[in-house]
Amino acid sequence: MLSVLLVTFPFFALVLCGYLAAWRGVLPQPAIPGLNAFVLYFALPCMLYRFGASTPIAQLLDPAVAGVYLLCALLMVGGTVAATRGGRIGWNDAAFGALVAAFPNSGFMGVPLLVALLGASSAGPVIVTMVVDMVLTTSLCIALSRLEGAGAHGAAVALRQALRGVLSNPLPWAIGLGALASALGWGLPGPLDKTVAMLADAASPVALFTIGAVLARSQMNQHDQVPARAYVPVALAKLVIHPLLVWGAGQAAIALGVPLSPFALTVLVLVAALPSASNVSLLAEKYGAHTGRVARIILVSTALAFLSFSAAVALWT
Repeated sequence: MLSVLLVTFPFFALVLCGYLAAWRGVLPQPAIPGLNAFVLYFALPCMLYRFGASTPIAQLLDPAVAGVYLLCALLMVGGTVAATRGGRIGWNDAAFGALVAAFPNSGFMGVPLLVALLGASSAGPVIVTMVVDMVLTTSLCIALSRLEGAGAHGAAVALRQALRGVLSNPLPWAIGLGALASALGWGLPGPLDKTVAMLADAASPVALFTIGAVLARSQMNQHDQVPARAYVPVALAKLVIHPLLVWGAGQAAIALGVPLSPFALTVLVLVAALPSASNVSLLAEKYGAHTGRVARIILVSTALAFLSFSAAVALWT
């Protein structure tokens, strides 16, 4: 456990540094979107491209990994909506609560952390989970959020909007270009490859620092009181139920003869054990959901993940 903490500590320490920098005003709030844009449009796409280009195409197109992970994402979404919808929580808030329970922080945190823990071969399964979450899980939850008072037509419109959002997101394009380069054996020219490598190397520390700053900003900008029962159970479900569900589904799939390797299953479980994705709060704000509740779920899951994720690593590796 101590050896695991020695690896995970710097990652969570960078999140804490970003949180404290924003909370104490060292990092002005107007600067946070700039950091986020640098990570989203420059550093992280370069990192994902490099991992995609260096990963065998068979790992990036693994239907067993995608199928097991997607099944568990759907179960998490359905279970969370069923458990939370009712009273003051309608379709909109229930849907984004479900998204934050099913969508781990695999981009900003998962890829660098799991590569550090398990090696570069873990990047392939992580990238597969990112595609599932960005394209399918997110689109489903946005469509569900529009059911409140809008009927099926509202959900269909929201689904089209979500798909347009996917197309404008640089991360799936970076993954796709990396997969294409892997399949065709392409390599970038030397100077361009060096430029991409420099941006990729900046992705991990800046992304983690930005996560902390975004969490601090969400706390400082929320003035309404949210009861703990509205967000703590969802955060715990993300950190405990989600990885256990993936482990159980993976074991069942292997027993049924699905070609899922034990290593890939370990990666999937650890991805599911990550805290909630910080970008869900931005989506919740865009679609008019209760951003205070979503932000608190992300904050609690990130704070608790230092111990819970380290425990999951110690248990499954």
